[in-house]
Amino acid sequence: MKKKRSKKKIVLLTLLIVILLIIAGWWAFCVKMYNENFDVSSKSYEPLMLRVEDFEGLECTEYSFPSDKGQKLAGYLYSSGEEQHGIVIISHGFGGGGHNSYMDVADYFAKNGYYVFAYDATAMDKSEGEGLGGVPQGVIDLDHAISFVESESDIPDLPIVLFGHSWGGYCVSAVLNYHPEVKAVIECSGFNCSSDMFESGGKSQAGSVIYTMTPFIRIHEYFKYGKYAKNTAMDGFDATDANIMIVHSADDDVIGIEYGLDKYYEKYKDNSRFKFIRFEDRGHNEVFNDPNNTYKDDFDVKFDSWLETLDYDYKAEENKERFSEDKADYITENLDHEKWSHRLDEELFAEFLEFYEQSIR
Repeated sequence: MKKKRSKKKIVLLTLLIVILLIIAGWWAFCVKMYNENFDVSSKSYEPLMLRVEDFEGLECTEYSFPSDKGQKLAGYLYSSGEEQHGIVIISHGFGGGGHNSYMDVADYFAKNGYYVFAYDATAMDKSEGEGLGGVPQGVIDLDHAISFVESESDIPDLPIVLFGHSWGGYCVSAVLNYHPEVKAVIECSGFNCSSDMFESGGKSQAGSVIYTMTPFIRIHEYFKYGKYAKNTAMDGFDATDANIMIVHSADDDVIGIEYGLDKYYEKYKDNSRFKFIRFEDRGHNEVFNDPNNTYKDDFDVKFDSWLETLDYDYKAEENKERFSEDKADYITENLDHEKWSHRLDEELFAEFLEFYEQSIR
């Protein structure tokens, strides 16, 4: 009888060890996938970068300020010489470099009564860092950016409002846990929890398996970032009296609307501090651009036609460097920077402006 019990204990112990090894192995795999996607650096694609000179009257002063580990972040204060009565701080999206692709947003607000402070997050464009580390780093960087704006003597002491898109949308919401003094937030195509970015973006590749990965990602982020990973966008909403505008499109295939607007609407639809703008067909990256402006689509059609004229296989690995140079040359020669730089939906931005105006009165 004792031998049977002993064998049973050995079997159970062995089974437990096997289960723990499987869990540990899966955990390690999840972290590996996470790091490959988020512990990265990113640079803006130079031929498509927006330029200050393409915006009449826009001025830019560059700054440098530290984030949590002492890494220096590149900051940019935009103005237009108009009378300013507030400061918009922009938190950019993930991928494609830092703040550069939001310069048109900065230009709009600068021409309509605001200083605009934008910055490149850790390991993006001109900011230091070998890799971002993870999604919550965006909240940390924004936390430090707000504190820098509030303490920098060169920057006027004016009401602060926030604007964020995608990853930046999450950041401007979650950072309210640390900066309740912010007067208003416009969050475009964002999400509630830091792990949502991994989950939503991974669905197309991993399918339902992604749901078995998310719990391990949450644990990994918490161990690495502590409170910054734990606090959600809705925690930020509840920690402040700031006015909140949520913008999202139902066909967003990068950050599903169920991770953002739909979740927020269910809880806050009767709260007077909140305003919701729901689109049906604007996708993710074009959510605040003018749907009637076809310049990007027209340029893409011409670019595709150009691809057909190439006398080599541009997809082949051995032609990678050659194609990169040819592509850059084509864009440089054919891109109309004036049209490329002015594609915002100005009717929508007029709503944004009125929202900010009402919030800082």
